[in-house]
Amino acid sequence: MAKKIGELLVQEGLVTTDQLNRALDEQRHSGERLGAALVKHGVIDENTLCEFIARQFNCPQVSLSRLTVRKEIAGLIPLDIMHKYQAVPFGLMGNTLHVAMPDPGNLFIIDDIRFLTRKNIQIHVASDSVIKQVIGTFFTEDDSLEDILGTLKDEVDVDLVQASDEMDLSTLENAAEQAPVVKLVNLILMDAIRKQASDIHIEPYEKIMRVRLRIDGVLYEVMRPPIHLKNALISRVKVMARLDIAERRLPQDGSIRLKAKGREMDFRVSVLPTLFGEKVVLRLLDKAGLQLDMTKLGFEELQYKNFRDAIYLPFGMVLVTGPTGSGKTTTLYSALSDLNKVSQNISTAEDPVEYNLVGINQVQVHEAIGLTFAAALRAFLRQDPDIVMVGEIRDFETAEIAVKAALTGHLVLSTLHTNDAPSTINRLLNMGVEAFLVSSAVNLVLAQRLVRKICPECKTVEHVPAETLLDLGVLDEELGAFTCYRGTGCPACNDTGYRGRIALYEVMPMYEQIRELVLMGATAAEIKKESIRLGMTTLRRAGINKLKQGVTSVEEVIRSSAKD
Repeated sequence: MAKKIGELLVQEGLVTTDQLNRALDEQRHSGERLGAALVKHGVIDENTLCEFIARQFNCPQVSLSRLTVRKEIAGLIPLDIMHKYQAVPFGLMGNTLHVAMPDPGNLFIIDDIRFLTRKNIQIHVASDSVIKQVIGTFFTEDDSLEDILGTLKDEVDVDLVQASDEMDLSTLENAAEQAPVVKLVNLILMDAIRKQASDIHIEPYEKIMRVRLRIDGVLYEVMRPPIHLKNALISRVKVMARLDIAERRLPQDGSIRLKAKGREMDFRVSVLPTLFGEKVVLRLLDKAGLQLDMTKLGFEELQYKNFRDAIYLPFGMVLVTGPTGSGKTTTLYSALSDLNKVSQNISTAEDPVEYNLVGINQVQVHEAIGLTFAAALRAFLRQDPDIVMVGEIRDFETAEIAVKAALTGHLVLSTLHTNDAPSTINRLLNMGVEAFLVSSAVNLVLAQRLVRKICPECKTVEHVPAETLLDLGVLDEELGAFTCYRGTGCPACNDTGYRGRIALYEVMPMYEQIRELVLMGATAAEIKKESIRLGMTTLRRAGINKLKQGVTSVEEVIRSSAKD
């Protein structure tokens, strides 16, 4: 079926044979639908794909995001079947059940649903992403978090899990394996997946214990388990991550892999001893949610052109800067995905490797045994590389090797922690790299931040005083020319008013004028002033542009970028 759709797309001229073959290769590794693979790589727009499939199969198209899918209708198909088939029942007229699917040509699924429901089936076409989102709203286990917390007092052996620094190994193991504790941890993980959180924080204090989720960059408290459960709860996570549950004095790192909602999820686990017990932070790594299409990251037209031109140069350095959690890894992965061709030998040194990319040689840095960024980079240069990516330039040794690699015919991608693009040049100089080397090696510097996007389901007009907009950096002539918005909060966005994030970019190509300023020893402020004169959009200005487009709010622009 996937092959048939692929061939039809090629016949229609919507995708090329090369694009289809690359998507089919990835599909074999990831197991996702062909259409989803094509959309993820930006080969075809999701709406265009839906319209095409609806036309080919003569099926009506439905926008589920605009409908209220009632629970009694959705309940006609068991939840596990909904997950398995990616099919959502949304309407019942007489004995005809209306079902939304991304692939109406799969007759086996249609027959199975007809048999399960004993009803006539009318198929409608909907996109993969919307169907997954709707299924997520119905995702519940046999018990909710509240139900589990309500039964913990009755079912858990309090004497067994009572906080104690003298607990022996067998006691900890028994506590971690008690059914309610296992169920509670599983539900915390599943709740984080359903809410599309990026991190889970499990934190013990003197008299309370809390669980927080980071959603779209902001932490929210979601529950407070009983304090006497802290050792059992944390030990359960450590067992799942294959860590030493008897060692509670030293930090530990591990990982958890589980299958959820039809796809594999990885959790990177960090355990840190604190004053009142071990704090656990789990980072969710969802390959299916990784955005590899550069056109959808948030670049403006000229920024995208400059960045793409720089990464397609045969040699030189492209540096991506910003604080932790600003999306640097996603930007680099999207660039590598675009560059990833059979003709290119690409190697990366990362700490840690967050996502596996087919066709790219990824190396996990391990400083304890001497495999540092610098050591990995030296080894890459003996492996006939075309493109190398260094996770982070932290010291002079790594910077020196990276610069030399960039000057000897290799494209080098890397990151630094600086506040904006111009100050990156000074950071390299302060590390000890000579000005003439920086001037010659660097092709482009990109700084970025992430802002939350206003939820489209509860988006409403917001009146913002002219003084606030002027103070933000909006020009006099722009006042009154655009409308500001905010989200009021709804179930679709967990009552936050925001859903998803988009990047703000500050892209600084190394024009000749900038190279000359670097050689003259100019300050970051002077480099910034000249870059703006040459057309660079600053982070704050990029935020204002997103505000004018109605994508984000004034609050987010202020939070994410400093005034120019």
